[in-house]
Amino acid sequence: MSQLFMNRFGFIAVLGLLLGATVHAEQIGLIKINGAIGPATASYISRALNTAAARNDECLIIQLDTPGGLLESTKQIVQSFYAAKIPVVVYVAPSGACAGSAGVFITLAADIAVMAPHSSLGAAHPVEIGASGSVEKMDEVMKQKMENYASSFIETIADKRHRNVQWAKSAVVESKATTAEKALDGNVIDLIADDLADLLKQIDGHKINGKALKTIGATVTEIPMQLWERFAQVFLRPEVMFILMLMVIYGFIGELSSPGAILPGVVGAIALVLVLYMSAILPVNVAGLALIGLAVLLFIVDIFAPTHGVLTAGGIVSFFIGAMMLFSHGGNEFHLSLKWIIPATALTAAFFVFVAGKGIRAQFKPASTGIESMLGKTTNAISRIDSAGGKVFIEGETWNAASLTPIETGQTAEVTGVEGLTLQVKPKNN
Repeated sequence: MSQLFMNRFGFIAVLGLLLGATVHAEQIGLIKINGAIGPATASYISRALNTAAARNDECLIIQLDTPGGLLESTKQIVQSFYAAKIPVVVYVAPSGACAGSAGVFITLAADIAVMAPHSSLGAAHPVEIGASGSVEKMDEVMKQKMENYASSFIETIADKRHRNVQWAKSAVVESKATTAEKALDGNVIDLIADDLADLLKQIDGHKINGKALKTIGATVTEIPMQLWERFAQVFLRPEVMFILMLMVIYGFIGELSSPGAILPGVVGAIALVLVLYMSAILPVNVAGLALIGLAVLLFIVDIFAPTHGVLTAGGIVSFFIGAMMLFSHGGNEFHLSLKWIIPATALTAAFFVFVAGKGIRAQFKPASTGIESMLGKTTNAISRIDSAGGKVFIEGETWNAASLTPIETGQTAEVTGVEGLTLQVKPKNN
């Protein structure tokens, strides 16, 4: 009887283990990065790594296709890879994809670097990930510093992952690029995979930190971008910040031109807060920002100073150069193109010349209608005027007038003030 019970218990236990193995099938995280590497990308990758680690995933696969991006964001991503609790697989895909500039650093920093057939890797010259010469040409000293830093950075990455250090350095110093096939032959990457299924098959059994990956038959679960990350990916762009800066300028100047309008001031204030937030994240060049500020100052001064447009011309030049320099410390993907800068310069110049100029001048122009318009005007007294009263004829009407200094009939009087319906006047010295 006891033997029968033991047999049944053993059968149930084995069945339970089999069912448990089926239920707890291995899981793999997947994210897809398409486009420039920026703050939103770094945040997304960091969160995905934490999510995958919390689920105890076998690994996180990052499908990558990027022309490059910001060096600071790239550093954050590399640091996230080093601190990750699960293996990181970077897969440059699909076929024809490219991991350029910042993408080279990210690919080499992965635990397993994989490329799709006919994809490409490189180049990673610091001009492309730092201060690009397309906007302002770096002096030789700064260029050398950037090259040395980027070269040492990628060298440490390649050395840590036991990849081709010489090729990694050449990608920075000589702007070298390579195909997937050559990268595999040169020990730059680990594998070439046709698709995701082929990738899972090939990395199965790979040991990372002493643990063999179990990827065959694993469930691949994509970790989507959150709403804020999607918004930040579109919002944290030089073009958006540039537009917000214009809104700040137009909003505040519009409020000065039309006091009490409220809406321009509110829009300008909101835009200013957003600009300050973005300037702490995006690679803003302070010199470019200062030149744009100088341009606004020159536009305003020229409204009052009789310079015949000289200051306005200087403001246009200052605004144009400042806009070009504004994001010169970012990668090529974080520069303002001329298709943004030229229209914005023309629009801003026109705004100050034809709109803001007239509005601001109107605030300082003497009143041309109403009682206040009579201040400073002169007329002849039609009766004797003293402190007790008198009469003047002005603006087609006869007015009561009073003067501390007596004014005889026919003598010229100047209006100095208005009290109710009585004009305060004084003798006008001819």
